Amino acid sequence: MANFNLDDYETVDSRIKRFYEDNPTGRITTELVARDGEIGKTRWVVKASIWRAPFYDREMTLAAGEPDGTGFAFENDGEGMANRTSALENCETSAIGRALANIGYSGDKRASREEMTKAKGGPQQPRESAAFDVLVSEWVEQAKEADSVPALQKVWEAAGAAGVTGDRRMIDATNARKKQLEAAA
Repeated sequence: MANFNLDDYETVDSRIKRFYEDNPTGRITTELVARDGEIGKTRWVVKASIWRAPFYDREMTLAAGEPDGTGFAFENDGEGMANRTSALENCETSAIGRALANIGYSGDKRASREEMTKAKGGPQQPRESAAFDVLVSEWVEQAKEADSVPALQKVWEAAGAAGVTGDRRMIDATNARKKQLEAAA
């Protein structure tokens, strides 16, 4: 495991505060995308959506359409300290951190301190489920949309924190996009 200093990573809470300082009328929402498994062994998937402003016009009459950024996360009940009692809440926080990172609220490190804390404890093992397939698909799409090799590397690192880089679909999509980007350079 590579050495890293958790103090070099920003918390999701501080990202949220920065976001609202910059966007006082902004909005952050979350939704439960999937819940698989029995009580105590549940896999949660949450999507966070972020709007810099809730309205498109100065009169505040035209509601904003698509969010400026989204992020997905998954957690499993009982895996790790926080997930023994608060897996859903932890998942929601992770999804918000990812959505904020996707619109530039990540400082110089894309992963959040919470994600790196999980990484220190070892990677999460992927499981076969519809929720995991949704998560992998989202990361595969982000890899396909990367516009440079450094951007693709950031997607790969964040996908690793989400526990999906062991999935063949993610590996294949990342390798294919890297070849395309290198050929275009």
